Amino acid sequence: MKKQSTIVFDLLGISSATLCLVHCLIFPLLTILPLGFGSNHYNDLFFICISLCVVLKIIFSTSPLIVKVLLSCSIITVIVGVVLESFFSINSSLILIGGIGMIIGHLINYKSH
Repeated sequence: MKKQSTIVFDLLGISSATLCLVHCLIFPLLTILPLGFGSNHYNDLFFICISLCVVLKIIFSTSPLIVKVLLSCSIITVIVGVVLESFFSINSSLILIGGIGMIIGHLINYKSH
């Protein structure tokens, strides 16, 4: 039986990665409209902090190796994408790829127990 804390971390990771993915897909469309939305990278940093805590907790648990590798690669991809966008103003799809990888990793971990 799966520990209750691991279930909570998986659900938090799935919801955080999904919200981040929706944010990354919808936010560029909102900047086109004259609604006063600007480029704010604090949202990306907020999602990374949540995701990093959850991913580290799952990496140091008894999760399958494939989940640990997928989540590690995904969080590194997201961090590189955010650094490129925040500091160098380079738009890349690394955040989207990493977000999808994190969602898949959390779903696999959730289903494996």
